[in-house]
Order: sequence, then structure tokens, then C-alpha cells
Amino acid sequence: MALKITVPRPEAPAGGGLDITEKGRTATGETTSLDRRLFMQLLAFTGVTDTSRLITELNAVGIPGVLYEDAADPYGVGLLTFDEFPSFFVDTLRPFLQGSVFHTLTPRPELTMFGRTYTIGYEQNLEDVLLDRPRRRVCNPAWPWAVWYPLRRSGAYEQLSADEQRTILMEHGGIGRAYGRADYAHDIRLACYGLDRFDNDFITGLVGKELFPLTAIVQRMRKTRQTSLYLTSLGPFFVGRAAWQSPFPA
Repeated sequence: MALKITVPRPEAPAGGGLDITEKGRTATGETTSLDRRLFMQLLAFTGVTDTSRLITELNAVGIPGVLYEDAADPYGVGLLTFDEFPSFFVDTLRPFLQGSVFHTLTPRPELTMFGRTYTIGYEQNLEDVLLDRPRRRVCNPAWPWAVWYPLRRSGAYEQLSADEQRTILMEHGGIGRAYGRADYAHDIRLACYGLDRFDNDFITGLVGKELFPLTAIVQRMRKTRQTSLYLTSLGPFFVGRAAWQSPFPA
């Protein structure tokens, strides 16, 4: 049985005159900031013949995350983990994977995704947006299906004015909110600048009760200006259903 690993938490680095905090706004329009964010990583494996063994070891060690059974690979799984401190992935997750039944599996590094939560400057509850909501969504037992994929924007998008970018993002975001209100799909948005081996910009996770609405929103997004005009790459896609989720308060 895997041993529970406890790692001391490092303190957040002190500011050195450069403001790299996440920004938001109050209801009255005042700027707020928070120097916290959640790192999330998806690792894919194949060679699984008994998912229950993986679940037993995940429960024993107390790793926070989700174990997906890969819909496209009968021997595949995806392990999504998350933590506020990136040292978790080296000091806690890495030893666990090396010392558990996961070390007998074959990694699929082409499906590895690693990103961090971020804000766009208008969010009011920064702690919820950056830390709680992503975990609440992926750990919700009512939303077991998931589609995860990276994307990269073109240089042309980066040259647009702030107003043009805002208009493009509003179109994209409006579709996502409509699917969310209908309880068809709920998104997790991560930035992966400097974290992705293929130099992608963002990672999108879509979770929901059923798989079809998740594919429908991807199809609908293809017609937006951002996807049709300003993306240079999209995917690969990981599609799975949760076999295990760590608990997280509603």
C-alpha cells in the first residue's frame, strides 16, 4: 500500500517591485489582486488492466485529483492532479507515481497537459475563480465526462488591440456561459505559457453529465472568430469519464 506523503509548503515569493498578481474588479469597479493560483496537470497512461488498483492507491495516499478512464483507449487512463504550489508535482506526485502501481504503466507524454489558473481582470471573487471553482468542477460527481485539450493562438491575435481582443473573447465566452447555464458543459481555463512542451498558450477542460454536449460546444466554437481565424493549433484531445474523484466541498 502506498504511504501518505507529506511535504512542507514553501512560502509564496515576496514581490520585487514587479506586479505579477492576478487582477479582478469589485462590483464598483475598483481593481483587486491576488497572488495565488492553482496548477493543474493531466498525465495519460496506457497498459491498465485493473483501474480499481489505481483507485486504491490514490485513496491511500490522499492525492487530490481525478482518475479518468480513456474513452479512446481500452487500456488508457488520465490522472488529473492539482495544487497551489508547483513543488507538489515534484515532491509529492512524482514519488507517488514512481512507488505505486502507476510505475508499471506506459506514459503517453504526447497527452500531458500542465497549466495554471488565471484571470482576465474582471472577476470579482478571485479566490473562488483561481482556487476553488476549478477543483469544484472537476471533482463534481454529477459531471464525470471530460474533454481536455491545449491550444495556441496566432501571432496575429497578439497584435490586435485590447478592444478587438475583448470583442473576440466575449463571443467565445458567451457560448461557454450559455452551455454552463443549461448544465451542458462547464469549463476550466488554464494558461500554459512556459509549461507546455509544444509551446501551447492555453488548456481547456470541459466537464459535464454527458459526452455529447461537450463535443457540441467544441463544434460550436469552431465558428467563432478566435477559433476560425486566430488559432494555429488545437489538440490533441483527451476524452474520458471519471472513475475516481477526490472529495471537494460544494
